[in-house]
Amino acid sequence: MSQSTKYEIIYIIRPDLNDDEKKELVERFDGILTDNGTTIEESADWGKRRLAYEINDYREGVYHLIHATANDSRGIDEFDRLARINRGILRHLITRVEE
Repeated sequence: MSQSTKYEIIYIIRPDLNDDEKKELVERFDGILTDNGTTIEESADWGKRRLAYEINDYREGVYHLIHATANDSRGIDEFDRLARINRGILRHLITRVEE
């Protein structure tokens, strides 16, 4: 039996998206994870915060945090691939949580 791995994903959403666009983006990326066998334990909006440095002419972004568990990396890999090319996401970081 394979051991499940815990992940923490944080991503920064462009601050100029309206609430519906932001909600749609979060639902889409939550779905990418769950459709590929990843279990989401928490998907939380951290709100708008000032960035340490400017990214693509933005000085602030909307932070979103996900705690997830997966038996394999399919969902995590797909999330990573699509987050890199999505114009609504400024940056993302995926961390494996050691227990």
